Amino acid sequence: MNIEPVDHAPRQAFPWAVLRQRWEDLTFLHWAVAPEIVAPLLPAGTRPDTMDGVSFVGLIGFRMVGLGFGRGPGVPYFGTFAETNVRLYSVDDTGRRAVVFRSLDASRLLPVLVARATLRLPYLWSSMRLDHDGDRRSYRCRRRWPGPAGTTSAMVVRVGERIADPTPLEHFVTARWGLHTRAHGGTLHLPNWHPRWPLHRAELLHLDDELVAAAGLPAPVGPPVSVLYSPGVRVRFGPPVALRRPG
Repeated sequence: MNIEPVDHAPRQAFPWAVLRQRWEDLTFLHWAVAPEIVAPLLPAGTRPDTMDGVSFVGLIGFRMVGLGFGRGPGVPYFGTFAETNVRLYSVDDTGRRAVVFRSLDASRLLPVLVARATLRLPYLWSSMRLDHDGDRRSYRCRRRWPGPAGTTSAMVVRVGERIADPTPLEHFVTARWGLHTRAHGGTLHLPNWHPRWPLHRAELLHLDDELVAAAGLPAPVGPPVSVLYSPGVRVRFGPPVALRRPG
């Protein structure tokens, strides 16, 4: 089985885009986690993707900008919002690497409702704020619906120098070309394409997070093994594909 590489962007594997968007002002925090802890949380037909025997849980804050359908323009107002997600890393039997979202907090209710209804993604409506102060980025979240209401997260980072040559770990936790999700009685793979991430070193100045634990994972202990920032990329999503059941 050939497993997708993570050190460069593959060719776009789908002929047309279902969704277009930009991801901007991203901060990636990651902690190592044992594969046996995350395996029961992954969709059928996938397993934890590992590096040197461990997998990772990510807490990612960013701004979604210009979300639009097909070749159309970005949806006004509803297509731009702050988001913070908790994610895991998966690989399926065809070798496709992907992320599995345990939660996606977003500040616009309509996209939350659409994503939950169509792809069964665990989007949640939250009050959110993303602030710039020189080289600092601050992300704040307080969950509204469906809950647990009042769950919060606050993180502040200082953005450092551009990374010319990312390490294998930095590629592993950022370079993903799809997501796996449980939906409509099976597991779907939703492919995406974007250029290689422009990554920066970052220093974590403050973290007070309840989202990881609320997502059914052990609360992080100790500092993250990786703290990264990216100004962002343009992204295209292709149509979802059902994972074949073993036959």
